[in-house]
Order: sequence, then structure tokens, then C-alpha cells
Amino acid sequence: MRRFVCFFALAAFSTSVAQAQTKRPLDHTVYDGWNSIVDQRLSDDGAWMLYALNPQDGDAELHVHSVQGATEHVVARGRSARFSGDGQWVVFLIKPELAATREAKLEEKKPDQQPKDSLGILNLSTGEVTRIARVKSFEVPEEEGGWVAYLMEKELEDSEEGEEEPEAPEEPEEEPAQEGEEEEDEKEDKAEGTTLVLRDLATGEEHSYERVTEYAFSEEGIYLAFAVSHEEGSDDDGVYVVRSPEGTSRSLMAGVGNYKNVTFDQHGEQLAFISDRDDFDSDQPSYTLYYWKANENEVRSIATQGNDGIPSGWWVSEHGDIEFSEEGNRLFFGTAPRPEPESDEEIPEWEEVKLDVWNWKDPLLQPNQLVQRERELDRTYTAAFQVRNDRVVQLATADMPDIKVRDGEGDAFLGQSNLPYRQQISWESPRFGDYFVVDAETGERRMIMEGFQGGGVQLSPDEKYVTWWDGTAKAWFAFSVDEGMPVKISATITHRVDNELHDWPMLPSSYGSAGWTEDDKEFLVYDRHDIWALDPTGRRAPRNVTEGVGRAQNMAFRYIRLDPDADAIDPDEPMLLSAFDRTTKASGYAHDRVDGNGHPEVIMMDDYAFRFPRKAEDSDVLMFTRESFQEFRDLWVTDDASFSDMRKVSNANPQMDEFLWGTAELVHWRSTDGLPLDGMIYKPENFDPSQQYPMMVYFYEKMSDRLHSHRAPTPGGSSINISFYVSRGYVVFVPDIHYRVGYPGESAMDCVVSGVLSVLEKGYVDPARVGVQGHSWGGYQIAYMITQTDIFAAAEAGAPVSNMTSAYGGIRWQSGLSRMMQYEKSQSRIGGTLWEATPRYIANSPVFWADKVNTPVLMLHNDEDGAVPWYQGIEFFVALRRLGQPTWMLNYNGEAHGLRKYPNRKDWQQRMQQFFDHYLKDAPPPVWLAEGIPATEKGKTLGLELVEPEKPKATTGSGN
Repeated sequence: MRRFVCFFALAAFSTSVAQAQTKRPLDHTVYDGWNSIVDQRLSDDGAWMLYALNPQDGDAELHVHSVQGATEHVVARGRSARFSGDGQWVVFLIKPELAATREAKLEEKKPDQQPKDSLGILNLSTGEVTRIARVKSFEVPEEEGGWVAYLMEKELEDSEEGEEEPEAPEEPEEEPAQEGEEEEDEKEDKAEGTTLVLRDLATGEEHSYERVTEYAFSEEGIYLAFAVSHEEGSDDDGVYVVRSPEGTSRSLMAGVGNYKNVTFDQHGEQLAFISDRDDFDSDQPSYTLYYWKANENEVRSIATQGNDGIPSGWWVSEHGDIEFSEEGNRLFFGTAPRPEPESDEEIPEWEEVKLDVWNWKDPLLQPNQLVQRERELDRTYTAAFQVRNDRVVQLATADMPDIKVRDGEGDAFLGQSNLPYRQQISWESPRFGDYFVVDAETGERRMIMEGFQGGGVQLSPDEKYVTWWDGTAKAWFAFSVDEGMPVKISATITHRVDNELHDWPMLPSSYGSAGWTEDDKEFLVYDRHDIWALDPTGRRAPRNVTEGVGRAQNMAFRYIRLDPDADAIDPDEPMLLSAFDRTTKASGYAHDRVDGNGHPEVIMMDDYAFRFPRKAEDSDVLMFTRESFQEFRDLWVTDDASFSDMRKVSNANPQMDEFLWGTAELVHWRSTDGLPLDGMIYKPENFDPSQQYPMMVYFYEKMSDRLHSHRAPTPGGSSINISFYVSRGYVVFVPDIHYRVGYPGESAMDCVVSGVLSVLEKGYVDPARVGVQGHSWGGYQIAYMITQTDIFAAAEAGAPVSNMTSAYGGIRWQSGLSRMMQYEKSQSRIGGTLWEATPRYIANSPVFWADKVNTPVLMLHNDEDGAVPWYQGIEFFVALRRLGQPTWMLNYNGEAHGLRKYPNRKDWQQRMQQFFDHYLKDAPPPVWLAEGIPATEKGKTLGLELVEPEKPKATTGSGN
């Protein structure tokens, strides 16, 4: 019997070895088919779940699973799926085949002739799928109702299907316009709507409505409202409403004009929209806000230019959002100063003067103004129609442009203005602002904070309090709307509530807040480990909700809001907490209550990262993800609050089993200046400690909390893919970095190099084959380090700041903001102006020490980088080139800070691998690395082929 067991044990071992031997390393061909999970949802009753598998390059696939059973429905190319309110149907879009879309673009077909989405309707009882071609969009009611409304694409003309277009009859010449008459085509064309269809999901019965531009369901699906528009204008233009069970449309308002922003209240009892019908023929038509109450016969005009409550010279803006308060007692909309009419005079392009004037008094820098130009032209200011007393009140104003509301039913709102401090955006962080309490009925305001530098200013759910974090005081404050005095509500907490690891030259941040309990009774905030309940009046002492368990066990507890519509936390009900072990990086979930003194009950903790829990609205079913370095982030479900029955549902990437992978582990060491540090080591599969491996080093500030994060093989737009390199036999080291203000480069050296040396001491890494890679802030630190150490055999520094003295006065072109703040207060951590801390700027700038570099350097820096101007990479490149140091810089034309175009990302990953394989594995260099690509060959060759070493010539004897 023993021989029998041994035989099978040996057979099993042989099988596992054979399987390991059949695995292969990842390569650049695997990216396209590697899936991500998107659009995941649970049905309200928790009986079904859905998600789409989305490959990096290819057609998506919709999966619909029974939560309890084994039933699964799969639909090719399904995306953007929604459950019907009754949970009996799934409605989704079916994308065209990617190959067909590519072919149409190659053939340069017009947009209307290119393949369009279809609508899919899945019957969960039968598994049947109904398909409807050429659908632009769809909506299903949020709550009850077995209905779907979908908007069709424009109908194809016969000629567009490839048939020969018949010769058009000769048209009579148009008579010229008489003097004083306007040409009709001078009027801006209106939108041309398409067919809207209302479908009963159970019976398949449909009702169609023509020339619809927008539409909206009431939450329970009783009503469907839509706007109609003819391109040439028609008396049928207007807003219509349909009772879904009947299907017959009723005109609420009609006539030539534009109709926009059709919006129901939460209960489906009120409707609002805007229209310029009554002023459509004017040169600059103005909009009016209209209101309809269900079952009433008429629509009422409730706000237009000149009405009481709207400031003189202002009008109802077509760009403003329309939204009812939670109970429908207020209707919020946007107003704006009426702009001056545009001149009709046309200036020929060759006579136009185009320039930007930079004035030192401008509140915002000219580039920042240009970035925000369209938003400013469309800026609106919140106003409210008080439904109960038919009054309009202007809430936001030109000097207080921002208003925050919660459910919109309270007596006061929060006003904010940063206008007096806009110049300081260039060098201050956090930003300054003035904050006001605004009376919801009158619009009157009173200032609660002037020139406050901080963030997190928010209203409580019942709008009784304003709370904020004050970095100067390192405390939380509350302001009672009624009593009007700020109170320091976290003063007696026995532990720090500011970020204990803060190492930036700015005010420290908090650990955040969990929200409010019901009736605005308590405000919940975090320290590094635990949750605290604060009395907003300051009368009761802070209370540790998690009883100090987090700090005692070096864990962090954080509240999970499972109901996205819940504004407040019920203090008597169990709440789900995330639990994170700061020592081991394990994670899981716990239960606790706000009230009471029971300790949090950890219900599950494991060496995985658990994320994104979602609860079914009407059941206890939870959906979440679980992942580790070795396990993809698949979907799991449980219908037990203890997580005892958790089970995996998706299997997004079964092909993982075909490839060599690796392991992740936590490591510890001390920096050069004695600071304890954490980091991560990734080792290849079948790791042998007696061998010596090449090692890649990658970092970006502090990353060790991500020990159990999965890293799918994707062609990143900037940095190495850790799984890819580990699969191909590299060890990868990711160290944490702690910074000292004024010495960012030296701080990186102290942490990274000491970490590398600690790994080398273990013996399994070849000291001559260590490479380093990073991008942006990581790229800067690498550029600095290679001027100070020769420990790296090769380095890639992506988008690095190389000269802080020139970068300080530069522009972040994507936002148009000055880079001064970056150095004085933010990530670069110099902590002073260029003229206050000149030696620090020079000492931390790699370009000044370029003559010390002995490491081959590759850089990625693109000509449209909106974060780090690409001349920073140029400065470093030309310096190293002048010094005769092997250096390459890749510029993907038209790309930004990180690569966005998928083929560019794949190309970049291949070139980076070729660079490191050459220097760390003695692989032959590619042509682009060994010889370069002349500009005359641009577009003709990529230079990716390898340059094989010449074989030594054969020699012959002398013949003596």
C-alpha cells in the first residue's frame, strides 16, 4: 500500500513539474486579450449579477450570472448593461465588431455610415436576447416598471447602403433676399431629433415618437418625457409626456424653438425644462424655465430674464443643470449675466490679430485662463425656485460663484469664493477661500471663514452644520448654522488626527471622515487606525467608536457606505468596515456599531486585497473583488454578513495558468539615516535563492500598502509592468521613500540605495545587473540618483524634472498653472521660493551634476507633456550627450505626460524591455538603441529588430 501511495505521489509531483515546465514567460503579444472587469452590477433583489469582460484590444463580452445557481448568459460585445427595476430583464448596448469599425474608418466612411450600436434585451426567465439595430442610447426607470426607452440613430438613406443615388431633379434658382430681410440660413441650425421608442419589456409592445433629442423617465417609470426638435423648426417642436402604461404622448408645450434639460423630481410628480420658444426669432434668444405638475393641464413659466429674483441684466442659462431637491420643494437651475451680442462683422483670417496678453494683475495666469475659457464662457450661477411660495431666489453671485447643497431641503446652504486669492494658486497649497452660510429662502449670506487655507469644507446631511479640517490647528471644526460660532470638536482626542506620515512643506491633511449619523447628531472622523464620533456642538467629548482596537493591533478601520443614496449612518445598525493590517498588509472586513461600546468584530482577514463591496438594494447579497499579486481581481459574492459563504463568480483571465508568474513579499530595512522602511520584493516563479538574478527597481513615494494588489500584464503608458518583468526572470524591488523637506533627491538616495544594498546582501541578485525605472516624480528621483551613485547598470527616467531652477518658472500646460507651487509647497518639497532657497534648487537639480553620471540612461518625454514640460528632458539629454554619456530620449509625437494611444504604449514597453534586457541580460541591442533612426527614415522603420553580433571570421593556417 505504501508503494502505491508513493507511486501516485511521485506521479502527482511529475505532473506538477511538467505543468511548470510548460508555462512560458509573458511577452508583448499577450496584452490584447487580457481582460478587465467593467460595468459590474447587482440586481435589486440580489438574484443576479452582471459584468462585462473588456479586453485591452478586442470585443467585450457581457456576462449575466445567477447569484445562487449556475445559470449564466453570455452576450458578445455587450456593454453598459442595466437591470430593469423589476429584476426580470437586462438591457444593454451591443457594440459593433471592432474589426468592422476599423474597416469603416480605413474606408473613410462618413460617421452616419459607420457601424452603430445595437440594443440588447435579455429575458432572464428564458435566456432569449432581443436585438434592435442602430440604437444611440437607452434608459430604464430607476425603480419600478418593466419599461425601456431607446433613441434610434439617424436612418440611413438608400444611397448610404451602397445603392446608386438617382439623379436629383433640377431645382429652381432661389430668389435673392430682399433688402432688410434676413437669410434663413443665418439662423443657427437647430438639432434634428431621431426616433424614440418606448417598449413594454414583458409584451414587446412599442410606441414610437419622432424627432426626439432628449428624454427622461420618472424614477418609477410612470412617466416618460421627451423633447422634440426639427432641424428647420416646426410647430411640433416641444416637450411631450407619456404615461408609460398607455403610450399616448401629450404635448406640454409646443412651437418653434429649442427645448432642453427635461428633468423629473424624485417622485415623478413634477417636471421642469428650459426653452427659448417665446424668443426664438430674436438675434440672441433667451431661455425660460418652465414647470409642470403631474395631472395639471398647463405648463407654467417660473423664471426668465426680468423676473423678480433674477439679477438685473442676467438671464436663465442654457448651460445650467436643472435639479429638484430630494422632496421636490425646490428646483435648482442656472443663471448668468447676459453676454453682449456677437458682432456680425466678419474679419478675413489674414487680417485677424491673434495674441494673448499676460498682465501681472490678472487673477489667473493667461494659460490657465485659456484652459478654462470655455468653462468660464458657459459658467452658471445657482438659483432656486421655491415651489411652496412660487419665488425665485438667486443663491450664487458673481463674487460668490459656488454653492453646495446636500438634499436641498435645508434652511441654509454653503457658499464659497476663491476670487480674492486666485493669484496665490500659483504658489500656495492648500488654496485659500472665503466661506459663507447662505439663507435658502432669501439668498442672504454671512461669512463664516475669510481667507481660510484648507479643504474638506462640507454641509451636514440635514444642513444644520458646516464642518472643516484646519491644517494649522491640526483639528476638526464645526459651525452651527443657527448658533453661528465655530467649535473645535476634535480638541480632546487623545491621538493625532493629522497625517502622521506627512512629509510635504504644506499644511498636513487629515485622515478623512466617514460622514454623519442620523439627525446630524455626530460627525465621524478617522485617525491613523480608528474611527471617532464627534459632537458638532463640542459639548460631549469625542468617543472612540472602534474602542482603540485599530491602534492596539496596528490596524486601520474605515467605514464602507453600502447604500450610495444614504446620507447618514444609523447608529444602532451594524455597519461594515474595511480592515487593513498595517504590519502584514492583509485586509478584510469587520462589523461594528456607532452606538455602544462593543469592539469591532473582524469577520474576515486574509493576505489579499478586498475592494469595491456593493450591496443589493433589497437583499443582503454583497458583491466585491478579491486579488493578490498571483490572483486576478475577480468578482466574488456572499449572501451572509459573516462572509462565511463567499464564492468566486467571474474568471476573467483563465489564460494566466499558461504563464510563469511569481510571488510578492514584504521586506524591511533601515535607510541611510536610520529610518525603518518597508518595501516589496517580487520573485520569479520557481525562484532559486542559490542563483543570481537581474533586478529592476521601481518606486513612487510609498507603495508597500499595495503588497496584495494584482498587476495584470498591460502596456502601461509610462512605467514597467511588474508582472511582465518577474515572469521573464527579473527580481523586482519596490521601496518606500520618506522625505525631508528641502532634500527630496537626497531622501530618495537614503531610502532607495539602502534598500538595494539590503537586497544585495541576500545574495540572489547580481550586483552588476541592477536597473531602475520610474516616471514623473519617480523619473526625477532617478535622474538625481544616477548623479550620486553608480549602483545601477541602467536607468530609465521618464519625464524627469532635471533643472529645478528653470522648471520653477515653467507652466503645467495641461492646466495652465504655474509650477511654483510644486516646489514651494507640494511634491517637489523644496519648501521655499527660488530666491529664498537657491542652493537647494541647484543641489536637487540633476543637470548641474550631469558630469557625474556613468549610467546608461533612457528617457521617455513627449512633446505635449502637460505636467512636466518636455524641455526638462531635453536639458538633461543634451547635457549627457555633450558629455559623451550613452543616453536616449523617446518622444511620441502628440502624446502627453503618459502615453494614451494603445499602439504607442505597446511600442514603448517593447523598447524599454529591449533596453534593460541589453544592459542587464546581455541581449543584443535593437537598431534604434545601437544606431538610432535618422529623421529621413521616420515612418519607414521602427528599428525594433535586434543587431546580432558579428561572427568572428574563420582563420586558416600558414600551410607550412
